[in-house]
Amino acid sequence: MPRGTKFSCGNRKINVINQSLMGNIKIRLTPTEKNELETFFQFQLDEEARFLAAFTARDSTDKNAYIEKYAKHLANPTINMQTIWVNDIIAGSLAKFVLGNETEITYWIDRKFWGQGVAKTALNDFLKFEKTRPIFGRVAFDNYGSQKVLEYCGFIKIGQDKGFANARQVEIEEFIYKLSN
Repeated sequence: MPRGTKFSCGNRKINVINQSLMGNIKIRLTPTEKNELETFFQFQLDEEARFLAAFTARDSTDKNAYIEKYAKHLANPTINMQTIWVNDIIAGSLAKFVLGNETEITYWIDRKFWGQGVAKTALNDFLKFEKTRPIFGRVAFDNYGSQKVLEYCGFIKIGQDKGFANARQVEIEEFIYKLSN
C-alpha cells in the first residue's frame, strides 16, 4: 500500500499505513489488532523499560487487566492505536488518546529495538496522519531517549509536573512536551 493511503473497515476509521526505510530496516505502522496486545504485554514486563516509562499500571504483571484495558482502547474511536513493525516483527506500539481536555501520545518500543531510530521514525510517520494539534507528550525526567524522540519530531518542552511513578514506587518529575503544528 503506498504511503499516505487511507482506508476504512466497517464503522471504524483505519489510519494510514506508513512505511519508512532506514537501511535494510523497514518500519511500518498498522492499526493495532487485539491479538497483538499479548506482545505489548510482554514488552512492558521488561524491568528497565518499565523503569524508564515510570508511569505504568500498578500491577504490570496482571495480564488479564492489561488485555482488558487495551482491548477497550481498540474500540474507542477517540484513541488511535498503532502497532509498530520492523520488517515483519512487532517492535512496539504508539497511540493518541484524550486525557481531560488534552490530546496526548504514548509509545512503547521493545528494548531490542532501542537506539535504532525506530521510535523517531514511527512517531514522525504517525504525526503525518494523526493531525490533532496541539498534541502533548509526557516523559520521565531521566528518560533521555524519549526526550530526544519527542524533540526530533518537533515537540517543545513547555513545562514539568510531578506524579507518582508506579514502576518506581515514588513521586518523580516528568517533562511536558507540546507539538503545535
